[in-house]
Amino acid sequence: MPQGQPTVVPDDGLTTRQRRNRPLVLVHTGVGKGKSTAAFGLALRAWNQSWPVGVFQFVKSAKWRVGEERALRVLGESGEGGTVAWHKMGEGWSWLQRSQQDAITSEEAAREGWEQVKRDLAAETYRLYVLDEFAYPMHWGWVDTDEVVSVLRDRPGTQHVVITGRNAPQKLLDFADLVTDMSKVKHPMDAGQKGQRGIEW
Repeated sequence: MPQGQPTVVPDDGLTTRQRRNRPLVLVHTGVGKGKSTAAFGLALRAWNQSWPVGVFQFVKSAKWRVGEERALRVLGESGEGGTVAWHKMGEGWSWLQRSQQDAITSEEAAREGWEQVKRDLAAETYRLYVLDEFAYPMHWGWVDTDEVVSVLRDRPGTQHVVITGRNAPQKLLDFADLVTDMSKVKHPMDAGQKGQRGIEW
């Protein structure tokens, strides 16, 4: 299986194994389709390695039933790979009581989601975190980008974090280990076609 060879070997005092197993921050941004899809592909790989996976969906409506959610929930409950926990801001974070959920705005809900991510990072709850559409709360100023970078820089253990969403702040891009900018060359919506089952959800 191809493993990829780095073009440079930094003089950082790490062994090849230490450098290879270093926890990463990945960002999928840009106007093109596929940012979340790619992140959920990483979640599948993490599940296969028996890593606990935590998915935090910021912004997206609770009414959206994406195929990746069902597939990863089923896999997480199968007992064959890692566990999968799925949290959606749109339907109220699972750790909040119903009365709390009804009273908070989207901005407050985004902040509460980030606070839970911080708690989970400190506790090393998951090995892979998918912070889906989390670039938006930073872009809108709901969550402080400097704080996000600081928390991610100081996270313990070997926790990988992937953040998706358009308009990811430059400070996050500068800090991240891997940044992919999904550009759009062509899309069916440009020709008036709406999203369809199996492709968009």
